[in-house]
Amino acid sequence: MPSVLYISYDGIMEPLGQSQVVRYMERLSPEYSIHLISFEKSDDLLDVFRLEALKESLKRHGIKWTRLTYHKRPAVFATLLDILNGLTVAGWILFRHKIKIIHARSYVPSLIAVLLKKITNVSFIFDMRGFWADERVDGDIWLANSNIFRITKWLEKQFFINADYVVSLTNAAVDEIRTFPYLVNRMPKIQVITTCTDLKLFKPLSEVTSNARSFTLGYVGSVGVWYLFDEALRCFIEIKKTIPEAKLHIFNKGDHDYIFRHIKKLGIDTKSVLVESGDHTDVVNAMQLMDAGVFIIKPVYSKLASAPTKLGEFLGCGVPCLCNTNVGDMAQIVEKEGVGVALKGFSEEEINNSVSRFLTLIKEPDIKRDCRNAALKHFSLDDGVKLYNEIYQSLLN
Repeated sequence: MPSVLYISYDGIMEPLGQSQVVRYMERLSPEYSIHLISFEKSDDLLDVFRLEALKESLKRHGIKWTRLTYHKRPAVFATLLDILNGLTVAGWILFRHKIKIIHARSYVPSLIAVLLKKITNVSFIFDMRGFWADERVDGDIWLANSNIFRITKWLEKQFFINADYVVSLTNAAVDEIRTFPYLVNRMPKIQVITTCTDLKLFKPLSEVTSNARSFTLGYVGSVGVWYLFDEALRCFIEIKKTIPEAKLHIFNKGDHDYIFRHIKKLGIDTKSVLVESGDHTDVVNAMQLMDAGVFIIKPVYSKLASAPTKLGEFLGCGVPCLCNTNVGDMAQIVEKEGVGVALKGFSEEEINNSVSRFLTLIKEPDIKRDCRNAALKHFSLDDGVKLYNEIYQSLLN
């Protein structure tokens, strides 16, 4: 079987790594000899039970996993150390196992991959996952006139120019990439593969018991940096004007103090809010009992390339979504498929009008079926795996 080296700077012990790395690799493993390098957080590696379970699962699929430790501080030095470690290990695997393709997930792995491509001419997939340098500026981590930003944008240029294939999460990002001056007449092969969902796992309940409980608005995941949590809470306040008994179910890993501070700041009765945390299976169980989902993302430049995993997960469970425009292809999907409403702004009037439209939409008798069909159309993991397989085959032939 052809050998593929997949490098992820995200740890595969994290929920994102589980859904967006492991699920794909497991399904590709029957056709390829897969070597996987990931950078894991020290705390995750201390969870021996989860670590051993993951090692055993990957072994069953024939995936050879090399775990490197992710270093966070001091920021630049730590990243350089990770690059050096990754380059050393990836280089050894490349020569030892006659790797044909390096599949690099995001920017740090792509730097490792492009350096090895210069030496060996191995095929390189730039699976960009977003405009990472611009995300650092939009997130107020870097300054737009800083050296680190300029260097990273120069590296981004090298990734696009040297990639044998580029994978983007969104069509909106592809449209933007086509405007880059240095890619005029040298546009790389590019394929959109969004954040796909395991729809065998994220599916509606077979028995619906909504008549026996209050209307539940769901919020799943992070509340900071990119997420405008207060705006989501304002939507809930507006919903309660029409449905006074409505409940807000928040599923979040570790920001509970922050969540309750903001709930109290906006005058929301804490008795109408349930805040929980749990593992991937608990997320599925929670989503299946939600009547609607809400998530509002900061509409900045870098988010053109973003595709929140929770959209496919909500829709897979038959849950319509209240979201916002100018974030990847999200608004176009929910509005075109009739499975949600996208806010065009955050004024009182816009929130009122959007919530009113949303409450009308979710009364549609076939809304759960429409959500499920939209998930199958746009977020199928099987379709995503098929597209990756086509890329691999095109590079091998």
